[in-house]
Amino acid sequence: MATQLAEKRDNPVEIVRHQMGNLAPELKAALPAHVTVEKFSRVAMTAVQNDPNLLQADRRSLFGAVVRLAQDGLLPDGREAALVIFNTKQDNDWVKKVQAMPMIAGVLKKIRQSGEVAKISAQCVYENDDFEVRYGYDEDVHHVPPKLGQPRGDIIGAYATAVLKDGTQLLEVMDLDQLNKVRAVSRSGQKGPWADWFSEMARKTVMRRLSKRLPMSTDVEDFIQRDETLAADFKAPEEAKPLSSEMLIEQAAPTENVDDAEEPEIEQVEGEVVEQEKPKQEKPKRASDTEVARIRRMIASANTKPDIDAANDMLNQHRDDIDADTLADLDASIADKRDEVK
Repeated sequence: MATQLAEKRDNPVEIVRHQMGNLAPELKAALPAHVTVEKFSRVAMTAVQNDPNLLQADRRSLFGAVVRLAQDGLLPDGREAALVIFNTKQDNDWVKKVQAMPMIAGVLKKIRQSGEVAKISAQCVYENDDFEVRYGYDEDVHHVPPKLGQPRGDIIGAYATAVLKDGTQLLEVMDLDQLNKVRAVSRSGQKGPWADWFSEMARKTVMRRLSKRLPMSTDVEDFIQRDETLAADFKAPEEAKPLSSEMLIEQAAPTENVDDAEEPEIEQVEGEVVEQEKPKQEKPKRASDTEVARIRRMIASANTKPDIDAANDMLNQHRDDIDADTLADLDASIADKRDEVK
């Protein structure tokens, strides 16, 4: 029995679960009525367990991001929002910081909840799509993708369209050059969300630009401008504060038995922010199973050349840390994907 308790105290997942439980009063006050604390906490813990890097990240930033999503009423399920790690320079050291990243489904959800917009959509345009823009009193597009089974080619742009309550149609279109300009000044431009989910970030970027023309409540406008994964096209707003500021995280600290548990050692890895030159770090001897699984998922879901290139870039980051057989298998999978989209 004593051994089981000791193992539980030393288990970083159990530590975070305990801390998450201490956040229940703040989460309940922040969440909308239709989302229970139990459901939100369960989804958040699933996100943490699916990405072991979150267990090694700065704990204060992790819970700050969780509370932020609760305030926004978004689940960190990878569809409405995600918990994303950025390596950030702090006191001459690189620290893993967690940020809340709303996904396009979460952005659309917040806009719809404002009650001012009847319909809204954001899509990527591929080189083999039939795409035509129509401007006038009512702005609209004609967008028809190829037949199922036929390649769509590379992404060449994105657009967002909305229909207001009074029937007015609004449209915003951005070509690939415009999207890449936003990507170039984003703190996650080279790695992270822009590399892993280019189509997602493209849709969010054009939706963010359209949102400047939409009649929305102040809180929804602040929500859209707060997304630091874009960090362009808008002047960065003042950082919003969590519900209980410093006290909120202190209340989440482990107590009694959990208090004696050692925090997991933080292994410094190459991060998303490259604003300053990062000190050289020793590479781990072997990429984790989670990293390999992530690369496999990226390859499996890749349907365009940019997606395949992103998967290949991710593989190259860990190439020296993957065993020869697994590496050969991953390289073969990428080669097969490139043949599919030709």
